[in-house]
Amino acid sequence: MKKIFRSACVALAILASGAVLAEVTIGVSLPLTGPASGLGIPMANQIKLWPKTFGGEPVRIIVLDDATDPGNGVRNARRFTTEEKVDLIVGSAATPVGIAMAQVAMETRTPQLLGTPAQLPVGQDMWSFRLPQSNAVMSHAIVDHMKKQGVKTVGFLGYTDAYGEGWLTDFTPLAEKAGIKIVGAERFARTDTSVTGQALKLVSVHPDAILIVASGSGAAMPHKAVIERGYKGRIYQTHAAATRDLMRVGGKDVEGAYVVSGPVIAPEQLPDSHPSKKLALQFVEQYEKAYGAGSRNQFAGHAFDAAIVLEKIIPMALKKARPGTPEFRAALRDALEGMGRTVFAHGVMNWSKNDHWGYTNETGVVVKVVNGDWKVE
Repeated sequence: MKKIFRSACVALAILASGAVLAEVTIGVSLPLTGPASGLGIPMANQIKLWPKTFGGEPVRIIVLDDATDPGNGVRNARRFTTEEKVDLIVGSAATPVGIAMAQVAMETRTPQLLGTPAQLPVGQDMWSFRLPQSNAVMSHAIVDHMKKQGVKTVGFLGYTDAYGEGWLTDFTPLAEKAGIKIVGAERFARTDTSVTGQALKLVSVHPDAILIVASGSGAAMPHKAVIERGYKGRIYQTHAAATRDLMRVGGKDVEGAYVVSGPVIAPEQLPDSHPSKKLALQFVEQYEKAYGAGSRNQFAGHAFDAAIVLEKIIPMALKKARPGTPEFRAALRDALEGMGRTVFAHGVMNWSKNDHWGYTNETGVVVKVVNGDWKVE
């Protein structure tokens, strides 16, 4: 059943100049239930902390649960664009769902802020912009760390879907260029409850490291499986696993794991010269004040960054059109492509007409699980 919450602000209707304020409508589809709920719930929690206005304009925010299901994501996106007449879509945080929603964004010419590093065919992302770092950018951070650790062989254990295959596609050439050989590639579905066979195959070839590509609490199951099969090498996890659900479910088995993430996971440990440190600390202070110490989360950080985006692009779009119109949606997309270098809690973003990813290869931070907490490597 879809879970809906609305955050609306009806501010003063008249500015000092006498102009009527027009409400900006934002539709948000997130996995609040299902296998990727560990990603969607933190994003929804941060969205509850958004201001009531962006750029001085009142906003209406509609949040729907896509239950980690692409069909639900499409239905939500169509509801947003047909019934609610939204100006912008946020979501999903699950890669297969985000990809499906991007088709609706493209068809309806509605800008979309993806909460997932969704890889879309060339020309199919004209209206979609990613808040997370690309798999390729994060692969750079992992490969660099593996080189420093002396890793020469690696096994891959990842989702069968677009997130898993995307990581394998981006990681493989970078690893090979660094002299790191992929000695085994095993896959599993998000809904699988066991990967015993896959784990046994990888452990039997004795790789120096294993890269697990999964998300949220679901990343703990394959991690525990290879440990229980006697694996003693290094284990790496991707940015979709950079949540405390990994440690909550994985327990002692994930101690020593390496996880690539954006700066928001442990900003206190970043050097003062890091461009995102100040904003990342602001995010952590705000989020943990609302949800408790240690609750910081990679995906909540993406929602924090989305607010930075909205504060910047809405005033730009208002110079060209009014909310609720195709012209305003087009103006928002143009603003996203033209907002220029913008510091996020997750790094420095610079979307352009030809680049709807925006992050550089220096964005990824590798952290290690030490005594149930993150330690920047």
